[in-house]
Amino acid sequence: MSRKLIGAVIAFGLSAAVATAQDYPAKEIQGIIQWGAGGSTDTVMRAVTPHAETVLGGTVVMQNMTGAVGAIALNHVAGSDADGYTLLMGAENPLLYKVMGLGDKDYSEFTPINILARGTPILVARNDAPFDDYAGMMDFIKANPGELRIGSTGPGGVPSVVTAMMNTVEGTLDVTAIPYDGDGPALTALQSGAIDVMPAVLGAAIESIRAGAMKPLAIFDTEASAKLPDVPTVTSFNDGYSTYLPWGPFFGVFVPKGTPDDVVAKLTEAYTTGAQNADFLSLMDGRGFTMMSISGDEATEFLTTWQQNTAWLLQEAGLTKASPEEFGIARPGE
Repeated sequence: MSRKLIGAVIAFGLSAAVATAQDYPAKEIQGIIQWGAGGSTDTVMRAVTPHAETVLGGTVVMQNMTGAVGAIALNHVAGSDADGYTLLMGAENPLLYKVMGLGDKDYSEFTPINILARGTPILVARNDAPFDDYAGMMDFIKANPGELRIGSTGPGGVPSVVTAMMNTVEGTLDVTAIPYDGDGPALTALQSGAIDVMPAVLGAAIESIRAGAMKPLAIFDTEASAKLPDVPTVTSFNDGYSTYLPWGPFFGVFVPKGTPDDVVAKLTEAYTTGAQNADFLSLMDGRGFTMMSISGDEATEFLTTWQQNTAWLLQEAGLTKASPEEFGIARPGE
């Protein structure tokens, strides 16, 4: 092949790449939601994405891909082309996969497009549970070892971290964990009586609480929620929780590393603008979510800090499969 022909081929390839980036999105984008329908992540992503689509000038087809505490969705997107046409719509769980023995990938494989919002954990119970607050639940657990059925979304999920806090602060609790694919299915199971208690995100449970379909036991925060001001904080029952709170899950949009910078910029602009939509802000506020809408270095720093704090909490609670040190996850403050 002549030098002129080689040059022409290279030039054509470069121009095609530029054209592809400029025309993005030229086809449907796949949005892979890490959890099942009706849960917190699903609610946030389906609320913000239509507003992002308007800015992007394209269509994002969302699909719930459940299993393995979200690892199936993460691995699927991590293995896709880094071209901006497959998005991971995820939560906090991947930051704990390594220490929990769930996989060798986490958000270090991705570029954060936008960390949209964070949630506050709340402990809720079925309406006919034989206790009405956190203290009553603790008394029941002590008097009835192994009988309390508590919902779980698997290692690294909100329930597992909240349970780790409980075991650390109160001492190991003799309860039975029942697994579900996300807090949506677990909260449905709670209302049917299949489980007794569920640590969930306030935003996923608040409408059912307001409707009288379940009863709140405690907010896992140091301050009461303005949305449910009559629900006591867990620190009012045991100040030992102050060491670990405030803490909460988060929800974000990610693409595989290597996605072209201008595609990342377009997606970031779309989701940042979408997150400012009045309808979305109203929904987030009404559900008790705290808006963040951060990207770039700020999002990366947030992810690093969250991973350090939570991984070491689980390590100290004896719930990890491997020490955070093995993966270069520094202790908080180091």
